[in-house]
Amino acid sequence: MKFPDLRLAEPLLRAVEAEGYVTPTPIQQQAIPHVIEGRDLLAVAQTGTGKTAAFALPVLHRLAPAAPGRGRPIRVLVLAPTRELAAQIADSFGSYGRHLDFRHAVIFGGVGKAAQKAALRQGLDILVATPGRLLDLMGEGLVDFRRLEVLVVDEADRMLDMGFIHDVRKVISALPTQRQTLLFSATMPEAIVSLSQRILRDPARVEVTPQASTAEKVRQHLLLVERPDKKRLLEVLLHKPQVERAIVFTRTKREANKVTEHLVEAGIGAAAIHGNKSQTHRERALGDFRDGAVKVLVATDIAARGIDVDGISHVINYDLPNVAEQYVHRIGRTARAGRAGMALSFCDLEERAYLRDIEKLIRQPIPVVEQHPYKSTHPPGAVARPAPRPPGGGRGPRQGGRGGAGGRGRSRR
Repeated sequence: MKFPDLRLAEPLLRAVEAEGYVTPTPIQQQAIPHVIEGRDLLAVAQTGTGKTAAFALPVLHRLAPAAPGRGRPIRVLVLAPTRELAAQIADSFGSYGRHLDFRHAVIFGGVGKAAQKAALRQGLDILVATPGRLLDLMGEGLVDFRRLEVLVVDEADRMLDMGFIHDVRKVISALPTQRQTLLFSATMPEAIVSLSQRILRDPARVEVTPQASTAEKVRQHLLLVERPDKKRLLEVLLHKPQVERAIVFTRTKREANKVTEHLVEAGIGAAAIHGNKSQTHRERALGDFRDGAVKVLVATDIAARGIDVDGISHVINYDLPNVAEQYVHRIGRTARAGRAGMALSFCDLEERAYLRDIEKLIRQPIPVVEQHPYKSTHPPGAVARPAPRPPGGGRGPRQGGRGGAGGRGRSRR
């Protein structure tokens, strides 16, 4: 199948050709016809599968024949969990719709509201937004959804992980009930199944990869190492010439800063990105990483999905995630667009339980690198003693929360 076979409008086919696209990905082949037909859609798709084009192209196809309405009412709303993903989606609409007459804007927290308010007052056809800032502007009476035609909820399970699912429900409750709804999620936990049943009407369902699968072309390796040796091992690996561009994942924001400082002191170009960084800093860090000004991006799980950077040769899990599904999303940053990639995971004694959860999820053991300069003295089967539980029966300090995601709440918008 080629893109012309999908019956997209000619201006979109010209834009797709300019992007270098020839053959639609499986999610695009399956999803686009349903969306063009006007059906609601439930799509289970990992990042890196081309899902943004799977909804952006048919949505633009829907807008293409119509002349701009008076005042340009919002006809399409796309909800995304993070600033970076929202900005990336907006950029994609701009690229795919370069030959069409439409207006679009992206709104998210962490930056001033003035420009976002001005864009809303001028009128928009397509609005891409994170839930928290959108609710703020809705509360100020600046957003009118009375003529909305299409709602897209992207990375729905990530919304759940970040604590935004209640904000999503509030936004949806303010939308017209007569609309087309497209819901995309990499996994389908019970809360997302429940949400889909509430907001979708007789949806088509597409699933292009098994849930929680790992990229086929990612070579995965495990390095058993003690925590005090992790920084030195990371430095050794990043000095290897085959590591061309790498994302290093830590579990906490503080650790991301410490690792970045160590790498810079060691002469390795690195930048950190996490929820405590300003939007300006995050955009600059991503720009430097894309442009090759820095070789390494050190990130918490805020970057596990939605960051689309070409040519990432390595993903290094400095800390194993304490939520097994995040491992799949992290390593999906490499081996994109048909390329091969390498995922290296450090594992100290206290992380062995996380390792078991990950291997159970991906249904395979991760091969252990037997030779490296900081190999752990603990045998592979060893596990740490459970940490003493604090009063009240809560979890110990290394077990609680989603530290790698930077916590929940609106500070993450």
